[in-house]
Amino acid sequence: MTTTATDIPGYRPGVWELDPAHSEVSFVVRHMMISKVRGAFDIKRATLTAPENPLEATLTAQVDAASLTTKDAGRDEHLRSAEFFDVENHPAIDFVSTGVRIENGDFLVDGDLTIRGTTKPVTFDVDFGGFGSDPWGNYKAGATAKTVINREEFGLTWNAALETGGVLVGKDVTIELDLQGAHQA
Repeated sequence: MTTTATDIPGYRPGVWELDPAHSEVSFVVRHMMISKVRGAFDIKRATLTAPENPLEATLTAQVDAASLTTKDAGRDEHLRSAEFFDVENHPAIDFVSTGVRIENGDFLVDGDLTIRGTTKPVTFDVDFGGFGSDPWGNYKAGATAKTVINREEFGLTWNAALETGGVLVGKDVTIELDLQGAHQA
């Protein structure tokens, strides 16, 4: 299946650079089997190369693992330690797309996600927010994306048993992206 730029109103082929001030990577994980913990990372860089056919687009992105915040300093330090992200040895989380497709009317971006030195395939469900020019003449695009990973597949295996049964940290982690990029060329 192919699609063209004319199929997506406002789409412009070229290179798009992420605007980190208007973008975020966040996550949600089950805590104590009864609630959820939310956190976020800073995006170091992301580049989308968009040809005439959007389904041939490629994306590379890198997140600063040390920027992790869950609004609890003690927990953040533990998550940065060797028991979780081991940011001293693995300072970045990387994503490289391997394909873009449309399935049941939804845009999906497949790619390789590398966390803590382990690379696994993932698929992000993408929702385009649209395109437009800012007051300074920059042409921008916005999108959100979401996927769920099993953290243990990436070597994030630390956990603690609870007296009431179950474990402290759930296996499934929902990753959510809020992205805004600027057209470069």
